[in-house]
Amino acid sequence: MKRQLALATLLVDDYDRAIAWFTGALGFGLRQDQDLGNGKRWVVVAPDGNPGAALLLARASTPEQQARIGDQTGGRVGFFLHTDDFARDHAAMLAAGVEFLEAPRHEPYATVAVFRDLYGNTWDLLEPRQ
Repeated sequence: MKRQLALATLLVDDYDRAIAWFTGALGFGLRQDQDLGNGKRWVVVAPDGNPGAALLLARASTPEQQARIGDQTGGRVGFFLHTDDFARDHAAMLAAGVEFLEAPRHEPYATVAVFRDLYGNTWDLLEPRQ
């Protein structure tokens, strides 16, 4: 059986605001934006050219979901964005206003820096070592 992780849900407060940030600040592509009725949409974004996993941007619809926007992982890094050129993507993200929480560091496994998304979730930007 062939399987792969396809989507991870990210709670957001507004579809259009989230789409604008992920496509603008991170350069992701908008894979799907389908109206499901009653104010719900199926919105999927992912790095351009990446056939793998993507993010389902889900507008929080209950008080419990709204309370978790920006803190889906309890303050831990919850998302990992791999790149083949750390310097290029780090510079582009800085120019787009992405907030990095540290300077780039060189670890045995990768060049890495932690950044926040629009909602405060923490991510690693990583260029893995070969």
